[in-house]
This record gives sequence, C-alpha cells and structure tokens, in this order.
Amino acid sequence: MARHDDGVVTVGRSRIGTVFANTGGILFGLVMIFPVYWVLNTAFKPDAEVRSFTPTFWPENPTLDNFRSALGEQHFLPSMVNGLVITAMAVAAALVVGFLAALAIARFAFYGRKAIILVVLAVQLVPFLALLIPLFLMLQGVNLTNTLVGVALVYLVLLLPYTVWTLRGFISGIPRELDEAAMIDGCTRAQVFWRIILPLTGPGLVATSVYGFIQAWNEFIIINTLNDPNHQNLMAWLLYNQTERGTAWGPLMAGAIITSIPVVVFFLIIQRNIATGLTAGAVKG
Repeated sequence: MARHDDGVVTVGRSRIGTVFANTGGILFGLVMIFPVYWVLNTAFKPDAEVRSFTPTFWPENPTLDNFRSALGEQHFLPSMVNGLVITAMAVAAALVVGFLAALAIARFAFYGRKAIILVVLAVQLVPFLALLIPLFLMLQGVNLTNTLVGVALVYLVLLLPYTVWTLRGFISGIPRELDEAAMIDGCTRAQVFWRIILPLTGPGLVATSVYGFIQAWNEFIIINTLNDPNHQNLMAWLLYNQTERGTAWGPLMAGAIITSIPVVVFFLIIQRNIATGLTAGAVKG
C-alpha cells in the first residue's frame, strides 16, 4: 500500500512538473515571438495608426503603402543585389577553404596540427570589431574599400573559424574504414575525397552554409564602415534610409521584413538536407 501511495505521489509530482514546464515554455515562446509579431503588425499599419498614442494589436486599416515606400527607395534594389553577391562569394569561399582545412586537420597527421586547432578556437574569442580599423587600413592600402570583393574577403575571415571547426567535426564522424575500403578497391586519394568524404559531408556543408548565409547577410557594422551607400547591403540600407528621411516606422518595419525574406527562402530550400545522417547511405550497400 505504501508503494502504491509513493507511486501516486510520484506521478502527481511528475504531472505538476510537466504542467509548469509546458507553461514556462509557452510563455517563453510568446515573449520571443512577440517582437516578430509587432514588426508584422506595424508594417501593415498606416502612418496615423503607427504614431497613435493608443497602441492596437492589429491594423484597423491594413495597407501595403509601407512596402511600396520601402521598395521605391533609391538604393533598395542595388543594396539587395550587393548583399546577395557579397553573401554568395563569402559563403562559397568559406565552404571551399574551410572544408579543405577541416579535411587536412581531421584526416592527416602533421606537425602543428593541435596548434592550428587551438588557433582556430582562439580566433573566435577575439572581438571582430577590435580588428575593424586594421582591416580597413589593409583594404585601403590595396584599394579594396568601397568594393564588394573587399567586404567578401572580410566576411570570409569572419566565417572561416566556425566553418573549419564545424566541418572538422563532421569529417571526423566519417569512419576511416570507409576510406581504407575504398583505397583497397582501387580508389586514389582524390577519388576517396570526391566519392566518399564529400558526399557524406554534404549535410555538414549545408548546415554550415546556413550559418554563414545568416552571418554574412545580416552583418551591418563591417560593411557600413568599409563601404559607401552605393556598395552596401540591405542592413546598412535600413539605417541609411531612415537617416535620410527620419524614422518612418511603418516603412522601416516593412523593410525589415523584406530583408529577412532571402534568409527564410534559403532555409526553406535546404531544410531537408540539414538533419540528414552523415553515414546513412554508407552502410546500406
């Protein structure tokens, strides 16, 4: 009987704990999603509702004027193209260089290997803003300020430590026996790379590209420091746009929504590949 009572008490406590955990999770989710909702709410409000002293939680007279205003600004389309070009160059270069570096660290033994790993970790501890002025002077010395290539190179340096460290973990998770079996079957090192390691590291490349895309697309301080308004991305465009004409909250929120669309679209395109198992296809045949 005592055991039965203990079981009832334990089950009761477990249910109470579950209720509290679920309630806390719901409240936390509401707090986190409310700013996103308010941005959407403000983007569809006319200016009179936005500046009203009495806030409303939904637009009483929904309008698309804020989006038209944001899209009609002078530097919007050039800034979007600039952002896409810079992000594509930085992410592609980071994946190529980072993958080769991670492969060397994970698969080959050489002098200074552990030191390189520690340096990769130590670089991430240095605030990147502390290097901004030296980087600006270096790029200015080679005439790469106010250029898309110069910013892409800086973003490459910014993304490389994380890319190398993450891809090293993915490559280390691929059994070495697969490499050895392929070489026994007559594959060269290059063929092992193309036929074994690269396909199995695909999910890691996808996951790393998501992080790199978000970092490069959303970056503001570096590009705003290095480039003029004609060579900036949409994040810098938001500040420049509002500075030129004052703080128009409706168009600002509409512009923020527009700038987030490429990240969402990119994520939706590759979401199926993010959680794919590393060696799911290696042990089936």
